[in-house]
Amino acid sequence: MLLPYLCVILCFHGVISQTSRALSARELDSLLQDYAFRGLVRPKTGIVYDGKVPSNLTGIGVAALRLRSGSLWLRGVSYKEFHIPAGVVEQPYVERLVLVYHNLGNWSSLYYPLPGYTFLAPVLGLLAYDAADLSATNLPELDIQALGEPISISFPGVQSGHSLMRAMCAYFGFNGSVQFKSVVKGNTCLTTNQGHFSVVVESLAAPPPAPRGRGGSRGGTGGGETSIGGGKGRSKRMWIIGCSVVGGAALLVLLAVIFAYVKRCRHRKKIRRMEDAAELGVPLPMTVVRFTKVPVALQTRTRPLLENEYVP
Repeated sequence: MLLPYLCVILCFHGVISQTSRALSARELDSLLQDYAFRGLVRPKTGIVYDGKVPSNLTGIGVAALRLRSGSLWLRGVSYKEFHIPAGVVEQPYVERLVLVYHNLGNWSSLYYPLPGYTFLAPVLGLLAYDAADLSATNLPELDIQALGEPISISFPGVQSGHSLMRAMCAYFGFNGSVQFKSVVKGNTCLTTNQGHFSVVVESLAAPPPAPRGRGGSRGGTGGGETSIGGGKGRSKRMWIIGCSVVGGAALLVLLAVIFAYVKRCRHRKKIRRMEDAAELGVPLPMTVVRFTKVPVALQTRTRPLLENEYVP
């Protein structure tokens, strides 16, 4: 009887824990990896395949490109806005890898909020995955490094009307930090790692606080950089973790109370069955011994016999 109620309680707790937090940038990376791999149906090496995202993420572009590690090392590749030169290696080593491309479009400031700055271009991402299983989800990223010339990202759609002397390349890290570096040739950023990148400029007036915490991806830069920590995102994650711990503890206490109640009810039922069995036994006649009624047997089961019938 209690099992359906327990299932309802567990489902309700799961729904609360899922809806209590927004989709982070790292979770978005995992989701886009899934949709990018879905576009790789009988893929050919070196061909770019655009993926389709669900309607609730309309405006985000995703694509996948499968390559041999040896080919990437020897020749490099030009992929959307990214130019990857020869001499790029991945860790750990795989025979084939898939480069997943992100273009967050008008979702850029939502998943990568940057107070005090204005985006001149959408956030672009490049993440590498193992191509051994194209149906896999939640894959860990490979760590790619440019050992020779850096990887360049061109932003042809940089908005006009801003002084390019103040424009900076923004590199978003996994831990929510942001690193800045100077723009090259007006609209190009350089990096030695994979990650998410954009071109920004300082705002004259600080924008209102963003509704979601910052998550991120790796990005490598050279010297002369400044960093901004993701304190607000960390405090939100700590609050979510605290609520989850309290909710889990409350659920464990509730389950313990229910278990004790069920055990007590079973014990009472067992005692009642024993009493009923006792009442159904053979009734014995009662007799009065002084002031107390006690049961007596009419006769014994075995009659006593003398050991020796000779009586002197």
